[in-house]
Amino acid sequence: MAKARSAPDIVLLAAIGLILAIGLVMVYSASAVLAFHEFGDRFYYVKRQLLFAGLGVGALVFTMRTHYSVWKKWAPMALIVCFGLLVIVLIPGVGVVRGGARSWLGISSFGIQPSEFMKLAMILFLAKWLSEKQQMITQFTKGLMPPLGLVFLAFGMIMLQPDLGTGTVMVGASIILIFTAGARLAHLGGLAMLGVVGFVGLILAAPYRLQRITSFLDPWSDPLGGGYQIIQSLFAVGPGGLVGLGLGMSRQKFSYLPEPQTDFIFSILAEELGFIGGATLILLFLVVVWRGVRTAIAAADTFGSLLAVGITGIIGVQVLINIGVVIGMMPVTGITLPLVSYGGSSLTLLLTALGILLNISRYSR
Repeated sequence: MAKARSAPDIVLLAAIGLILAIGLVMVYSASAVLAFHEFGDRFYYVKRQLLFAGLGVGALVFTMRTHYSVWKKWAPMALIVCFGLLVIVLIPGVGVVRGGARSWLGISSFGIQPSEFMKLAMILFLAKWLSEKQQMITQFTKGLMPPLGLVFLAFGMIMLQPDLGTGTVMVGASIILIFTAGARLAHLGGLAMLGVVGFVGLILAAPYRLQRITSFLDPWSDPLGGGYQIIQSLFAVGPGGLVGLGLGMSRQKFSYLPEPQTDFIFSILAEELGFIGGATLILLFLVVVWRGVRTAIAAADTFGSLLAVGITGIIGVQVLINIGVVIGMMPVTGITLPLVSYGGSSLTLLLTALGILLNISRYSR
């Protein structure tokens, strides 16, 4: 076991801390009106976010201090447990339906989202698998198909809920990891074509997904239906201008923009803090991705390198999709902004994963 440095990557740790702090401020700002209207307590959402942030920071400290090689041993068990949870959540009466998706396990307002756990478990298992069988990855049948089969089995189970956003992030991060491990571009390109066909099939199979696509292309064709979220999001982003309307001064959070504290929190941030605020947050995410890639390059072994790529991929893909949706560049998928949006499972799991990334940085060459 390599000797650890005295400290993890301080730049990465600082960027994580700043993003988390911005997130807590924006959850309060975006949710205060809605929370007072629904619960008579404007601190309702931010108090829960603080609770999960505390749990997440505790998990980050634990994983940051635990040698990342430990997770190689537990990766298969974690994957099996997460597959089990994906089965359990689909059982009527057990899985909780929120926002039209049966994707939660829990009681009342507290619950966990098994698909969030699957994102990290899949990355852990793929890093273990590919680090042990990297010499086989250029072989289509024996090297590429087994890990991809697991990824798309998990994606299929997540789509039964359905939760296209989380499933897309898991697949995107997994493909990045598999490509980094040495998979042939020709193989991935051929499978990508099949994936496009399958993706079109998923869209056509559910009218609401097709509506999201058509609304994305022309939201004003259905301004009170499928195009409503995108239009209201743009109404928030546009007036923000260079410096914004001021913290707490958003107009769109007054029941115009759905999910202002979760999927569309970046819209509120851009409205209140303007281009400067939005660009600053994006810059902090770019720092996280940069330091994650740097950690992967300098990792002490193949497992650590691939694990760092996968965790960084989760953050990068999720940020890209969320902000792409908010500014009207992608169809609405229902996905949170990492470390910023309100949400217990997502926040806690991402901080846990980032703790692992920080630990890998401690053993970098």
